[in-house]
Amino acid sequence: MFTKAITKKPCKALIDGISTAQFVVAGEKPDYELSARQHDKYVEILESLGLEVLDLEADERYPDSCFTEDPAVVMERCAVITNPARDSRNGEKEEILPAIRKFYSDDQIFHIEAPGTMEGGDVMRVGDHFYIGQSDRTNAEGARQFNEIVTRFGYTSSTVPVTEGLHLKDFAIYLENNNMLVTETVDKLEAFKDFNRFVVAPDELYAINSLYINGTVLVPEGYPKTLKIIEDLGYPVRLVDTSEFKKIDGSLTCLSLRF
Repeated sequence: MFTKAITKKPCKALIDGISTAQFVVAGEKPDYELSARQHDKYVEILESLGLEVLDLEADERYPDSCFTEDPAVVMERCAVITNPARDSRNGEKEEILPAIRKFYSDDQIFHIEAPGTMEGGDVMRVGDHFYIGQSDRTNAEGARQFNEIVTRFGYTSSTVPVTEGLHLKDFAIYLENNNMLVTETVDKLEAFKDFNRFVVAPDELYAINSLYINGTVLVPEGYPKTLKIIEDLGYPVRLVDTSEFKKIDGSLTCLSLRF
C-alpha cells in the first residue's frame, strides 16, 4: 500500500521542457494553464486513493521538474537521489533533497555519483526487486551503484536494455498480480518471460505508462484498447488527462514519487 507521494507543480517554463516528440507532433508545446489544472486533478486522484501528498511549489529554473519520479527513487528502507543525465535536469536532484529529508533520515539517503547516471523513469519495482533500464539516461555505472545501495537493505536489482524511446517505464509497466503491459519488443525480453505480458497496440504505446495505486490503475485518457486490457484483468480504473505532459515526454508515473 502506498501512503505518501511527492509531487511538484508544473512551472511556466514547462513549455521549454525536453521533448523527443515520441508521442506527439514535433514542436507541439504544452499549455501551462491546462497543465496546472491537470496536475491538480492528478494530485486529487492520488489523495482520493489514500495517499498523503506533499505537493511542492513550481521551480522556474527547471522546466521538467514536475516529473518528480526522475531525481529520486524511494522505497520503504531507503531513498536514492539519482544523477539525471541531461544538464537541464541535473539540478533537480538537489531541489528534491529537502522533501526527501522530511521522510528519511540521513543514514537512509544515498546518491548516485558521476560518472554514474540514473533517472527514476528507468527503475521499475516488482516486489523487492528492481529492474533497471539501461538507456541514454541511465548508464551501467549508475545501475551498479544503485544495486550496491539497495542490496544493503534486502532489495535486489538487475538490468534490462532500453532499445526504444526514453525510459524503461515508457515501454514496460508492472501492474501487480504478475501482470505487465509491454511493447512487442519488450515482450521478447528474457527478463520478463515469467510475467503475464499484455502487448499494447502500436498506436497506444503512451498508455503503457499506466499507474497502479492501492488496487486501482490510473490510465491516460484516449486509449480504449489499453483501457479494455486493464479492465478485463479486473482492475478498477481512473482515467486521467495528461495531454500537456505528453508533449514533453511525461506520463502518469513521472508525475509523482510514491512510497
